Amino acid sequence: MANEEDCRAALGRIAERLAEVDADRLAEHAVDRTISCRIPDLGLAYRTRLHAGGLDEFEPDGDPKAAQIRLIVGSDDLVAMAGDELNPAKAWAAGRLRIEASIFDLLRLRKLL
Repeated sequence: MANEEDCRAALGRIAERLAEVDADRLAEHAVDRTISCRIPDLGLAYRTRLHAGGLDEFEPDGDPKAAQIRLIVGSDDLVAMAGDELNPAKAWAAGRLRIEASIFDLLRLRKLL
């Protein structure tokens, strides 16, 4: 099982990858949203904000259910996705990644990934 440090590093890699998205494409599809990432096997949750400029830094989150987009993923799967060893769409289809969001937010996220 991955640890807290591994998960924070994985979230950082995901944020870096989003920062590489073309600025015009990001501005076109990114709407200001709060995003939480809950890691149940470690009892951790982090929050960030997605906006036209990218992602803010991930911070510990005491109420992950309050975010507009909620991701739930195991620690090992989070690390694997950040390392390109696990495709997020396949993880979602297999039930290893849960995404709770409005249909419109899901469609926007799909265009960014």
